[in-house]
Amino acid sequence: MGDVYLTQEGYQKLVEELEYLKTTKRRQISKAIGEARSLGDISENAEYDAAKDAQGMNEKKIAELEEKLSRVKILDDSIPDDEVLIGATVKLKDMETEEELEYTLVSEEEADYSQNKISITSPVGSALMNHKENDTVEIKIPAGTLKYKVLKISR
Repeated sequence: MGDVYLTQEGYQKLVEELEYLKTTKRRQISKAIGEARSLGDISENAEYDAAKDAQGMNEKKIAELEEKLSRVKILDDSIPDDEVLIGATVKLKDMETEEELEYTLVSEEEADYSQNKISITSPVGSALMNHKENDTVEIKIPAGTLKYKVLKISR
């Protein structure tokens, strides 16, 4: 497994999620297990089984987050802004519709289309990588081909 590139904001989000799972969520599950035990025979207790399953899933998620955080490299401002790279915000013009779009290129872990954050491994994200302002980029997607002009790159 390689490095995980995150912005400071993305890193903080993962740290907060891990903290929530280790504290609040663990306590909730522990309480649910205790309540299920108090119902009597645990060999045929669906509530107990469900709580133990939730505990296993929570611990697995904690382990995954800890492993991911151990490989994090924080993106800083030293990345050049004359080329589309991870962490860049790119203003594009759709050459067909004349519509202007703006995306921030991030790792898969931070991708969130509702916030215009696209992964560098997505078709659009990977096609934009290493292009410069005024480049025209043709991107093959399942629905056809997109043609964008890179108007501006910023950090």
